Amino acid sequence: MYVVMNRVMVNSGWEDEFETRFKKRSGEINKVTGFVSMQILKPDAANLPFIVLTHWQDKTAFEAWVHSDDFKLAHQNPMPKEAFSEGGGLESFNVVISA
Repeated sequence: MYVVMNRVMVNSGWEDEFETRFKKRSGEINKVTGFVSMQILKPDAANLPFIVLTHWQDKTAFEAWVHSDDFKLAHQNPMPKEAFSEGGGLESFNVVISA
């Protein structure tokens, strides 16, 4: 299994909009070959990032999605720059142990 984690620093006042955008698209990624699951983690303290956590069958499945029309559609109307602050970023992992 392959896990991709995107840490997103969402500025105060933009949290609801950030969540709403994922809720509107949440069912679409389920149709992608190799997709396993997604969680959107909301921080319970200030100055921490939202975490967008996706699980894939393998790296190839994730990379295929990144180059797909669905990915382009999901990212075609980004939130304004003032919704985000510096920091965060994309991290990826291969699962070696799962319980």
